[in-house]
Amino acid sequence: MHLENFKIFTDLVDSQSFSRAAKINGITQSAVSQQMRAMEKHFDVLIVDRAQKHFRLTTEGQKIYDSAKQFLQLYDQLTTELEEMRKTVSGEIHLSTIYSIGLHELPAYVKTFLKEYPEVNVRVEYRRSNMVYEDVLHNEVDLGLIAYPVKNRQLEIIPFHEDQLVIICAPNHVLASRKEVALEELPQYEFIGFDQDIPTRKATDLVFKELKIDIKTVREFDNIETVKRAVEIGAGIALVPETTCIPELKQKLLCRLQIKGRKVVRPLAIIYRKGRVLTPALKQFIELLTTRNLLKVVEENGS
Repeated sequence: MHLENFKIFTDLVDSQSFSRAAKINGITQSAVSQQMRAMEKHFDVLIVDRAQKHFRLTTEGQKIYDSAKQFLQLYDQLTTELEEMRKTVSGEIHLSTIYSIGLHELPAYVKTFLKEYPEVNVRVEYRRSNMVYEDVLHNEVDLGLIAYPVKNRQLEIIPFHEDQLVIICAPNHVLASRKEVALEELPQYEFIGFDQDIPTRKATDLVFKELKIDIKTVREFDNIETVKRAVEIGAGIALVPETTCIPELKQKLLCRLQIKGRKVVRPLAIIYRKGRVLTPALKQFIELLTTRNLLKVVEENGS
């Protein structure tokens, strides 16, 4: 048995999907099946209970899985310690991020990181929030970047930034000349919102419910870019994270109003699966996100 066999097997068990395990390891589904059969033949046991409708390990399969996880963790730990002894930061970081973070917060951080650690390759997947969690839980990526983090016993969650929410409107909107607006005033205006399953929408709905505000939502979209375009053409106003509209504010395509008498924020966090050994590259990337002020990083990169 090679380490690669154990890696494919643990990915299969973690994801409970032959297709996902194949994707993670860059092989075909049939190759994953062959690896599992080869492991059963090598240990002379049944690993998966084929009598069950859903994917389920036998007692022997569970024992092999637990030991395989330990082998892989020890190997990762050894590799990491050797890299730290050599004082090298290299390798690859694979990220899964929601669109708003990936398009607005993340680029400045990645640019700064690559200046400091040019030997590291950073790969980014843009996903909806629920898929970011799945990517991390199924070991398809190293880290996830999400808003309004949801606790999960299988995840480590590290806060790294709080986005202030602001009201945006078109330059010719009646509110454009003002600097702030109370949330209680919003029912007077047509409102552009996020789809109901988007975390920012869920959080703002709770704020409106608390204040007993009935918002007049005329359109809903699943991403920040479409929301901004709708606001630009005068279809309504919107409540969005401030950092996501910096380019449009600079170009005077949008106007920003602070929320009067209340601070509403969107917490951002890094997530990774518990038990994952953090390489020197991952440690340095996490440190950058958690210790550097976002606006300063943006200014440093001229964004």
